[in-house]
Amino acid sequence: MSTGAIIAIVIGVLILLALLWFLGRAGREKRLDARRNQAREIRREAEVGTAQADKARAEADAQAAEARRQDALARERAATADEQHREARERHIEAAEKDPDADPDEAAAEFDQRHAERGVAAETGTTADGDQSVEHYERTADSDTERERRFERDEEGDVVRDETYEQPRTNS
Repeated sequence: MSTGAIIAIVIGVLILLALLWFLGRAGREKRLDARRNQAREIRREAEVGTAQADKARAEADAQAAEARRQDALARERAATADEQHREARERHIEAAEKDPDADPDEAAAEFDQRHAERGVAAETGTTADGDQSVEHYERTADSDTERERRFERDEEGDVVRDETYEQPRTNS
């Protein structure tokens, strides 16, 4: 073989190697771009999940604040009821003192007994038919949705009814 043919073969082999190297590099870049796109999509999904978790946390915090507010309101109402009970008891005793046929001590004892009977029924949740179930109602709202939840527990504390209603919030 002539020297020119050998040089042409060597140049052809070098060109072929350069072409294979270039194609391999282009394929590698394509695979890396695909992996970058997958990573970008995973990051986007993670951001959406984080935003949903933040929203759920904010809703839970708002619900907890509402529960604390309701608890404070219930304590305030209980204190008011106790005060009204004391006033009513004092008025019964005062009426018994004015009535020549009534004994103030008996009037106080009778009032206390009636109040104690009503108090036991109220504390246990007992109704006139002996049912001791407890019903709970809560309402929450965020910028998009309003929710109502009602559930009822029987005397053992088991949930016997649990209903949740959701509706989109209207901006009117």
